[in-house]
Amino acid sequence: MSKPNIARLLHVDALKAFAAQLIVLHHLSAYGPIADAVQTVAPQLISALYHYGRMAVQVFLVVGGFLSARALSARGQLFEGSLPEQLLRRYLRLTLPFMAAVLLTLLCSALVSAWLPDLVPASVTLPQLLAHATLLHGVLGFESLTVGAWYVAVDFQLFALLLSLLWLSRCLAPSLSRQQARLLGPGLILLLCLASLFAFNRNSELDNWAPYYFGAYGLGALVHFLGLVNYRRLALYLISAAVLLALLFDFRERVALALVSAWALAWLQQRHQNGQHLLAERPRAAPLLAHFGTHSYALFLVHFPICLLVNGLFEHPDAEHAGSAVLAALAALALSNMAAVPFYRWVEAPSARLRLAPLLARLLPKASRS
Repeated sequence: MSKPNIARLLHVDALKAFAAQLIVLHHLSAYGPIADAVQTVAPQLISALYHYGRMAVQVFLVVGGFLSARALSARGQLFEGSLPEQLLRRYLRLTLPFMAAVLLTLLCSALVSAWLPDLVPASVTLPQLLAHATLLHGVLGFESLTVGAWYVAVDFQLFALLLSLLWLSRCLAPSLSRQQARLLGPGLILLLCLASLFAFNRNSELDNWAPYYFGAYGLGALVHFLGLVNYRRLALYLISAAVLLALLFDFRERVALALVSAWALAWLQQRHQNGQHLLAERPRAAPLLAHFGTHSYALFLVHFPICLLVNGLFEHPDAEHAGSAVLAALAALALSNMAAVPFYRWVEAPSARLRLAPLLARLLPKASRS
């Protein structure tokens, strides 16, 4: 047995894997005859999965901000890359697997439309497909063609917003001292994070735009930067106090969960940096956790068409068949995880390896790359 890869962030894998599995269970509790049948005998379970399961997206937001900040400024240095190139690379990495999942969902929708008319799109138009391909479906008001489509669009917006803040800090750096320049990027992130928590996140009409979610995403990014300084604990306490003040001003469960997720991530990251790696005592479990973490985005994308097919085969939304419904739900969960493996291998991973972004960036005016 080979030694576990201590450089891998298994605690991040754990958070991603947990959130992805919970999202699948949430959708199984929200759509189709399987949910209806289970609800007849376990209404509290279905209610809990529906209400709390969807908030697992806050974990994704916090982890996403952490990983993006780590990728753009691993040592806390000023952003050094090309802004257009980074945006294009992120767009390709998100959109190509997303559109593959959309097409797979449309195919499965066509197969089950006679049995599940309420779960499939009434119609699909070319502008609707183009809006999804450009991640503008929510902004333009098009009906989503698959669940979670809003998150993919918002994830790209959030990355672009974080990248812009770090790029702006680089532009302003020449007029500042070295220490001030290093603090400028995290400082801008903190300001926008607080603006989101105290203002943008309180307006539900903004839920198609990145500032609405930047409170959670920014907390994740700040966890990364705090891990690079000596006064991390004090800074985390101060930031947490500001978030708690926002909660006292207007309590939101999603913000509270984002704060708890950020605390958990900060604690686990500190242990990792101190050499206390997750599952260090159980190295055989580490590859399994890494597997679920690696395939979390693929699972997020591919689970809904699988759930559609399983729901299409289940035709008894009543208490008499509740036991069969539970088995069907577990089968859908297992099949979704199985489908995520080839989807990751043949769709997501190749999309991440594409190097079209540098070529396209070179075609842009040099001024836009500064």
